[in-house]
Amino acid sequence: MAAGEYELALESFSRAALDQGMTTQVLTSLGTANLGLRRVGQAETLLRRAVENEPDWPVAWNNLGVLLMEKQEYPEAAQVFQRAFALDNGESDAIRDNLRLALAKMENPVNTTKQEQEYTLEQRGDGQFTLRKIQ
Repeated sequence: MAAGEYELALESFSRAALDQGMTTQVLTSLGTANLGLRRVGQAETLLRRAVENEPDWPVAWNNLGVLLMEKQEYPEAAQVFQRAFALDNGESDAIRDNLRLALAKMENPVNTTKQEQEYTLEQRGDGQFTLRKIQ
């Protein structure tokens, strides 16, 4: 996924699901790969299942927050990032950056230029993703 090869990643995670079952890590990975492919509905279903399966894993919450940002659901995204941040004890820069962005979007949800609204997924360590503005 770090190389932007979401279709290949999806195939790999699907094989992992056959081997390991639908673990929280597999659900999160499948959801994130689907988000990278802009399959938002499928991604949301998988990521919500992941946080239900393991509600104390901050990575799944962070990636769900990224999805909610993509859908411009800023208040829920901020709540999800706050939960991820608390579960991670504030140690993740990616989660902190995502939380700041969600809070800023809640304060000023309307942007006048299209470029300010375009974001890309950027992989950080341990399967966490952050949103980065496309320059």
